[in-house]
Formats: sequence, structure tokens, C-alpha cells
Amino acid sequence: MIVWLNGTHGAGKTTTSALVQQLIPDSRVLDAEKVGETLMDITPGLPATDNFQHWLPWRPLVVETARRVLDYTGGILVMPMTVLVEQYWREITSGLAQHAIPVRHFVLHADQDTLRGRIAGDTVLGPNSPFRLQYLEPYAEAARTWLHAEAEVVDTTRLTPAQVAVQIAEAVKS
Repeated sequence: MIVWLNGTHGAGKTTTSALVQQLIPDSRVLDAEKVGETLMDITPGLPATDNFQHWLPWRPLVVETARRVLDYTGGILVMPMTVLVEQYWREITSGLAQHAIPVRHFVLHADQDTLRGRIAGDTVLGPNSPFRLQYLEPYAEAARTWLHAEAEVVDTTRLTPAQVAVQIAEAVKS
């Protein structure tokens, strides 16, 4: 099984994924961003884009990587990754379904003010990262149009990452 943690930057996916992994026996974290980073390392580079998810190979490589890891290890993969383009989500989940891999899809949600505050205090990419800020509106649009309907939404606005992790782990175990 895959426990996919979706949501925009600042929602707490990376922090929460590590905590969820500790709470679910026989689980591992697989960050699909690493697949994108591998594609970014190709030289000469692939066609210019502002997001590696737009590269056609990324989605099937995420599916294949997850499938191979699960075939090798069994258990559960916790995958923190923002996917805001519905077509890309459909490609990934259809690919996983072809291999009979179930996905529990959680969206970590926070209100816009909370997200802006978290991004302002970000110690990874630095305060007010333009990269992270540019995804606030696309996230809001995806949430309104399809994303929240496709997932179990966890409002992280007033919860600690540990509280969010417990909520997700309990949902997966039930």
C-alpha cells in the first residue's frame, strides 16, 4: 500500500511523513521528489520547465519506483509529494492500480494565512521562498476543483505534525 501525503508547500508533508513512518509498522518513506531530482541531473538537461512533474517520464518513473520498492520490501510506502495537476494524479494512480497497489491519499491542508506564515519561517529553502509561494494559488484552485474530493483531507492549521501523523496512522490502521 501507498500512503500518499499531498498538499502544498508549508502544509507539513515532509515532517509528517517521517512521523507517520515511525507509527506504521513495516513502512518506509519514498519521496517522489527524488525521482524528479534524478531527471534534473540528466546532462544535457531535459527540455526547460518550471516543474519536473511536467516531464513525461516523471509520472511513470514514480509508479515504477514505488512498485519496485514494494516488490522488494513489501509493507507500506509513505510518499510525501505535492501533485496539483489532476491529469498527473490520474496517471500515477492509474499506473499504481495496474499493479494492484492501493493508495490512501491524504491532503494536508492549512489556510492561506497559516501557509504563508510557515513559508515565511521556512528554514529549508529560506524565508518567503518564491518557489513555495508560487504554489499557493494553484493549490487553492486544485483544492476547490478536484483535490479535496479525491482525498482524506487533514486540516493541519492548528495541529502539530505529531498530531497529524497520529491521525493519519490511525486512519491507515483502521
